[in-house]
Amino acid sequence: MPGFDLQRIALSTRVELDVAIAGDPANPPLMFLHGFPESHRTWRHQIAEFARDHYVVAPDQRGFARSSKPDGVESYTPDKPVADLLALADHLGIGQFTLVGHDWGGAISWMATLQNPQRIARLIIVNAPHPLVFQRSLYDDPGQREASQYMTAFRNPGFEAFVDSLGIPGFFDTTFSKHANPELLAPERDAYIDEWSQPGAITAMLNWYRASAVVVPAPGETPDRPAWLDGPFPPVTQPTLVIWGTEDKALLPVQLEKLDRYVPDLTVIRVDAGHFVPWENPVAVNEAMREWLASHSPVAP
Repeated sequence: MPGFDLQRIALSTRVELDVAIAGDPANPPLMFLHGFPESHRTWRHQIAEFARDHYVVAPDQRGFARSSKPDGVESYTPDKPVADLLALADHLGIGQFTLVGHDWGGAISWMATLQNPQRIARLIIVNAPHPLVFQRSLYDDPGQREASQYMTAFRNPGFEAFVDSLGIPGFFDTTFSKHANPELLAPERDAYIDEWSQPGAITAMLNWYRASAVVVPAPGETPDRPAWLDGPFPPVTQPTLVIWGTEDKALLPVQLEKLDRYVPDLTVIRVDAGHFVPWENPVAVNEAMREWLASHSPVAP
């Protein structure tokens, strides 16, 4: 993809990330975090658009594509990619920034924003659930619990053998391709297969699920309810835009219910797309971001 440099950057967190960088460093910084099972290419329609007047940074997160793949499930607990994000900002001389996240990148963005309000000025979430709302829905909403059973499958230590039995191209064709617009996905097939075929990539990507503390009860199960689900939860104090693809089959509309209780300065824009919103409906995403960025100033540090 033209219009940006893909740089290899060694971080203080002892990983090396490939990072797409575009735009003038003097412009306001926008940092983009992709999710599973993708890379910086999630944002291929946003990078050039926003590089016109922002400094755009979009890493391949640890475990993905050709970025470092440290051994062990413990290397993928959410605090690790949060630390990578801040280390990357430090390396590039970025102080405060606007953070944009999709899927797992959105989960890391929620966590980073809650923990580091002094660094993250504004938050943009694209089809990624708030941590409390998501965990609560897995206990209380049968539809979301059913839709999230894939997480249990991904945590299964035998899942790599299943992928091996199909081969990477077969896994793409028979499994992943069912979850996105096939016409938009087909031109990217070779890029996905190349990224997933990197040594250790499948295990590293799956380890994000294995390292997560999210509890996914089985359908019909009645597990003990953690007390924190019904207790106080810290608010996100930054202006926050949530862009939501309404045809997402993995993350259901329940993720938007009562979200404003935990995000006081919240704007929600619903768009016609499935889960992979940034490239399934890039025009709507870019328009929503443009309008919101123009009308929402960052909070003071």
